[in-house]
Amino acid sequence: MTPRPPAQLIDRFGRVVDYLRISITDRCDFRCVYCMAEDMTFLPRTQILSLEEIYSIAQAFVELGVKKIRITGGEPLVRKDALSLLKNIGQLDGLNELVLTTNGSQLDTMSAELKAAGVKRINISLDSLNAEKFKRLTRTGDLQQVLNGIQAAKSTGFERLKINAVVLKNQNHEEVGDLVQFAVDNGIDISFIEEMPLGVVKQHDRGVAYYSSQLIKQDLAQRFTLIASPEKTGGPSNYFTVADTNTRVGFISPHSENFCSTCNRVRLTVEGRLLLCLGNEHSVDLKAVLREHPNNTAVLKQTIINAMQIKPEKHEFNVHEQPVILRYMNMTGG
Repeated sequence: MTPRPPAQLIDRFGRVVDYLRISITDRCDFRCVYCMAEDMTFLPRTQILSLEEIYSIAQAFVELGVKKIRITGGEPLVRKDALSLLKNIGQLDGLNELVLTTNGSQLDTMSAELKAAGVKRINISLDSLNAEKFKRLTRTGDLQQVLNGIQAAKSTGFERLKINAVVLKNQNHEEVGDLVQFAVDNGIDISFIEEMPLGVVKQHDRGVAYYSSQLIKQDLAQRFTLIASPEKTGGPSNYFTVADTNTRVGFISPHSENFCSTCNRVRLTVEGRLLLCLGNEHSVDLKAVLREHPNNTAVLKQTIINAMQIKPEKHEFNVHEQPVILRYMNMTGG
C-alpha cells in the first residue's frame, strides 16, 4: 500500500506554510514605543482564546504539517499557566521546534522551567544597552532585569539564544555595534528589525525613525566583518556570521528587502484570528469555529486549509504614511 504523503498547508502561490506564531496574550509589562500606545486598553478575558483553545488550534496545525511554533505576546510569560500550555504544545507529535519570543523580564526566574517544558530556542527583545535609553524605549522596562534574564537563559543551556533589536534613527541606531559586540561576548545571535507600521502611536513618527538594514550593515562594517550565511531558522532573517565568532547577525527587512515571496508562516492572534499576513487584514475567525463546533477537529482543520487560499501575495508597508493596519503589534504577536 502506498504511504500517504505528509500533510501540508499550501497557499495559492505555492508557498508551504509550516510555521505558526501564536500570541497567547496582548498584555505586557513593558510599553515599547513601536509596539503599543502608552495608555493601552487590553482585551477582556471573554474575547481571548482559552489555553485549551490555543492548544486545540496548535494541535490541528501540527497535524496539518506545521513543524515550528513560536509563542509570543504581548509578553507571553505574564499569562497565567503559560508554562503548562508550553509543555503541552511541546509534546505534540510531529512538532520539530517550540520557540519563544519574550522581553526577557521573566527569564531570571523561569528559564529552567521553560527548558523543561520543551522550549528549544528563545528570542529576547533588547533595543538598547543604555539603562536610560532602554527605559525611554520601553517606557516601563528595567534593563538590568533583562540582562539578568539573558544570563539565566545562557546558564540554562537552550539550543540557541537570540537578541531582537528594533532599530530607530536617532533613538538607538548608534548602538548597533555595541549590541553586536554584546552578542559576540555572550556567544549568542542577534537580529536587527526594521520597524513595522502597525497601529497609530502618538508622539512617534515612523517615517522619521526609519533606519534601513543597509544603513545598519554600513555601520557594522566599521567594526566587524560580516560573512553571508546560508543558514535559516524558518523565519524572515537573512543571516551573516561575524568573522572568527559563532555569532550570527540577522536582518529582518520588511521595507528594504521584502521577503514575502518565501513567506512560510501565519499568525494566531490572542483573540483567535488566524492572520494570513502581518501587513494585511486577511484573516479567519478560528475562535468562532471552535465555539460553534466544539470538539470538531475536522471542521477546524478544513477551515485552516481553506484559509490558505486567502493568504495575500505580499504586504504593502509604508512607514511614511499613516498605517493601514490599525491593530498594534502586541495584539498581532511579535
